[in-house]
Amino acid sequence: MALDSAIIPLMTPYQMGNFHLSHRIVLAPLTRQRSYGNVPQPHAILYYSQRASNGGMLITEATGVSDTAQGYSDTPGFQPNGQAPISCTDKALTPTTEGPKFSTPRRLTMDEIPLVVNDYILAARNAIEAGFDGIEIHGVFGYLIDQFMKDQVMTEQTIMVDP
Repeated sequence: MALDSAIIPLMTPYQMGNFHLSHRIVLAPLTRQRSYGNVPQPHAILYYSQRASNGGMLITEATGVSDTAQGYSDTPGFQPNGQAPISCTDKALTPTTEGPKFSTPRRLTMDEIPLVVNDYILAARNAIEAGFDGIEIHGVFGYLIDQFMKDQVMTEQTIMVDP
């Protein structure tokens, strides 16, 4: 097969649900920590526009669903109100490498769980209203949803039991 007629699978179109992608390369979400004061800055427009392609897909950086979802500084989201980020535990993280400093979380109470669920619902509705094509709920690497699935983090006091 001649080089000029070779098909490169990554560059072939793909139908993903309602999305007609012109190729199969997706920009993965990143945590850039460049939203000073938790407000996206003008340079974010330049950053994402440089990476956009016709018919491509970008998954932008995470945005906190509420003020208590901000685990570290300079990420887009709501203005922190001085509260510690919520968690299923009050265990502090011990970073093993140089990197962002994490706030010590406070344990989520049973009464707060429906409020957190509502934060996710409201954030999804706001994203749709703002014209986003979709949302991704990040539920790994120690984020709140992931914490409730980890034996190392969960304790008897945090397990939810129906009465």
